[in-house]
Amino acid sequence: MQYTYMTKSELAKKISNTTGVDYATSLSVVEAFMFEVKSALEKGEPVYLRGFGSFILKHRAAKTARNISKNTTVIVPEHDIPSFKPAKEFVKAISKLEEQ
Repeated sequence: MQYTYMTKSELAKKISNTTGVDYATSLSVVEAFMFEVKSALEKGEPVYLRGFGSFILKHRAAKTARNISKNTTVIVPEHDIPSFKPAKEFVKAISKLEEQ
């Protein structure tokens, strides 16, 4: 299966075509959305979008890893990483597409 990727610019163009709003406005809305999600996660606040999914932080505990090329042990400190968890409706819609 070959995947194609949608860029931020292409997303803004599709939103512009769908809504009738000019491209510059739709691009600024996309950028504002991304900024607000990032800002909320930086504060530790999840973002819930009903029917779409949730942007959340996942906590990773500290662990010991190996640097194989230098044959050394490295301590990876605990940290949080951003994650997206799709809503059940989102998953069902994608599953229906795969079945066709």
